[in-house]
Amino acid sequence: MSSLGHFRQRTPLVTLACLLIAAACGKDGTAAIPGAKTGAHDTPASGGTILIGEFGSMTGSEANFGKSTHNGLLLALEEQNAKGGVNGKKLEVRSYDDQGKAQEAGTAVTKLIDSDKVVAIIGEVASGLSLAGGEVAQKKGIPMVSPSSTAPEVTQTGDMIFRVCFIDPFQGYVVAKFAAENLKAKKVAILFDQSTPYSVGLGKKFKENFQKLGGTITTEQAFNGGDQDFSAQLNTIRGTNPDAIFIPSYYTEAANIALQVKKLGIKATLLGGDGCDSQQLAQIGKDAIEGAYYSNHYTHEDTSPAVQEFVTKYKAKYKTDDGKPLIPDGIAALGYDAGRILFDAMGRAKSLGGKDLAAAIAATKDFKGVTGIITIDNERNATKSAVVVKMTGGVPHYAATIEPPKQ
Repeated sequence: MSSLGHFRQRTPLVTLACLLIAAACGKDGTAAIPGAKTGAHDTPASGGTILIGEFGSMTGSEANFGKSTHNGLLLALEEQNAKGGVNGKKLEVRSYDDQGKAQEAGTAVTKLIDSDKVVAIIGEVASGLSLAGGEVAQKKGIPMVSPSSTAPEVTQTGDMIFRVCFIDPFQGYVVAKFAAENLKAKKVAILFDQSTPYSVGLGKKFKENFQKLGGTITTEQAFNGGDQDFSAQLNTIRGTNPDAIFIPSYYTEAANIALQVKKLGIKATLLGGDGCDSQQLAQIGKDAIEGAYYSNHYTHEDTSPAVQEFVTKYKAKYKTDDGKPLIPDGIAALGYDAGRILFDAMGRAKSLGGKDLAAAIAATKDFKGVTGIITIDNERNATKSAVVVKMTGGVPHYAATIEPPKQ
């Protein structure tokens, strides 16, 4: 387990009781997220606090995604409460672990709305889980903001579902453009996870854009999330002699694939999407991941005051097991931005009723986020640029910025 697996937090919302029951599951199977408000609470109706919900993968193969999002959200919430909350009321977050399972995501959102009476929900990272939770939120009329689900279908669920990240058609363009123009790659193989909408969609959009730029896709090979042996697919890929291999998957599979690429002696540059953004990528992949590139929502090396202020605050609040400051990844930055955009909309909304709050979120324009200047478009997506980072010394370093194509 990575350093994120046992992160330490210093927040007023954490109590000894929360820490003791963090791993305990509710009757419906969902588990409380460490650091979240899990005890009795006041709802807006009682005049005490305003409760928002969060669901995320705190356990399972994408656990770092849930923890990073949660860290960023808690930091945003503490800052908002320090400024007086929203309309004079303090904010609290009720969080549940969906264990990386679509059924649990739907159950968690149902409980947040029906039992906890939240006014809005943050989550998820994985697009398939946001789709499952978003269907419930849409049906029940409660706004949901995904920090980092990039599949276009997520916000197509309905007018209650938003996101603060770019989407896969743009991300596919970003990686394809970087491969063709920065790396001068002519031939690329694709190895994708056929079990996740994220991987399927991103692989498709990369292919379309790379071919438009004059590149050749040598082969498309599929696997299923959780697979351990990729030798058959990689041997096929090796036979096509590609300049690069695009792996639009999450960090666990990407790292394991990198290890097997090295073992087989395949000489090709590895490319990935934002699903690679985790400290686990280097911890699992070790030196096999060196020199790989992936698209991301921000870089901690950005020298802008907004980014550096966020990085400083995050590193002061969160530590690794050995006491070192924890560098925020892009998922943490998006969790922070998602919280801030929601709180800003809550302050502008006519009421905290579902339709009024959704209208306020939809009206977000030129919001100065850590991950860029964010405007919510007519399809409830965020318009913004992207960066590409390179793994060097086990750390992602800035390589390039790719702007949206001119219309």
